[in-house]
Amino acid sequence: MTTSTAASTSEHRRHWWEGATPTGSREFEPSPAGPTDEPGAAPPLHGSGPLLQTVRFARDQGRALFEGVRRHGDVFRIDTLLEKRPLVITSHPDHVKSLFTAGPSLAPSTAGQSQLRPIVGESVLTVTGARHRRQRKLLMPPFHGKAIARYREQILEATTREIDGWQAGSRLRLADSAQQVTLDVIMSGVFGIDYRSGESEQLLRKRIRQLLALSASPLARVSELMAMRRSQPVGLQKWGLAHLDRAILAVIAERRSAHVPGERHDILSLLLDARDDEGEALTDAELRNELLTLVLAGHETTANSIGWAFERLVRHPEAYGRLRDAARTDDDGGYVDATIHESMRVRPVIPVLGRRVMANWRFGDAVVTEGSRVLIGVLTLHHRDDVYADPFRFDPDRFVGVKPGSSTWIPFGGGDRRCLGATLAMEEMRILTREIARRTDLGAIASSPERPVHRNVTMIPGRGGAVEVCSVTP
Repeated sequence: MTTSTAASTSEHRRHWWEGATPTGSREFEPSPAGPTDEPGAAPPLHGSGPLLQTVRFARDQGRALFEGVRRHGDVFRIDTLLEKRPLVITSHPDHVKSLFTAGPSLAPSTAGQSQLRPIVGESVLTVTGARHRRQRKLLMPPFHGKAIARYREQILEATTREIDGWQAGSRLRLADSAQQVTLDVIMSGVFGIDYRSGESEQLLRKRIRQLLALSASPLARVSELMAMRRSQPVGLQKWGLAHLDRAILAVIAERRSAHVPGERHDILSLLLDARDDEGEALTDAELRNELLTLVLAGHETTANSIGWAFERLVRHPEAYGRLRDAARTDDDGGYVDATIHESMRVRPVIPVLGRRVMANWRFGDAVVTEGSRVLIGVLTLHHRDDVYADPFRFDPDRFVGVKPGSSTWIPFGGGDRRCLGATLAMEEMRILTREIARRTDLGAIASSPERPVHRNVTMIPGRGGAVEVCSVTP
């Protein structure tokens, strides 16, 4: 029987994100996982009452995950209003690997039930099976090496513009600042829109900013609950998307009418040229869904990852000092990447991933029945003391010269559902992290760690990665 991920960390029973004394490490014990014909007991049930469990999980996934792991070990179940049968939650690397390598026929993604589906429709994020393979294949070229090289200059220019506006003595939310950069990059890279663009394109830029601001309002939570388990938007979502759709479809129509193959390199232009195996092009509705998915998935997650990175750094002076020294040299020795990997380990913006098993599935000593929905606890997986020594300690050194494991470090997901824009996101974080560390000195506004807040499918810093700018250099 495998043991609890954080059995010895009683100090995390109340607030898992607060500083902890060293927890040491333990030996890794393999756990059998995969489709099975053998009988087995169901995982233990955690908590009671579907309504209470649904509310608790929606409000504080981190607490629910760590409590379940502490009480039951690597795999357990919870009753919710989301499913007729209990949700299964696991955080053992062998279990994760079995789901990632099984393929979509045996363990398809449950992203079709995502809270983003009413917003982005049927896109590469929400479809499964052959439809997902088709969409993913069409979207791959804009995220290959040559395309990323073109985006690099845009990322650096946007980062420079943002930092140039900072002043010593000011306070700012780094997640918001990074969002300005990532949105500029996304708008330029996805739509080819910048300050020189025409009226309809500028209107689209405005509408997207309005939608993003709207998504952060308290009323957005009401709309999310109203749209739960729906495929179409309702309430505030429907109103906001109607304005956005008019703007985005106008840009698509204009671009189609003036399109010259190979003339432009933004993703919209590349997708106008794309054809599937049957020679079919994307429809306007498909273009709208894919482009909006890239905007929503491609800016907020990266921006909040930057917010989390510096939220951790300003509270760990030794690591922050090493990063600044590394960023101010020609060869950082891999410390910038190591810092990004470590910050995404301790504060993954996506704390859970979902699969549905299409066969009876063994997870260690437990067996779950065919058709069960399984959640991978990314957050608890990343804090296993049999994978990462003293896992609650922020320590970029653990990744210097070390490639993260594909089933132990999964902020971008894995298998056939690994984030399509992971390479672009890493490049954005690499440039942002290096330039902020190279040009500025930042300080923490409060000594206490920022509380994780759950919004849509993300876990974001409660104060947005709030820092004080101590100095800025050209």
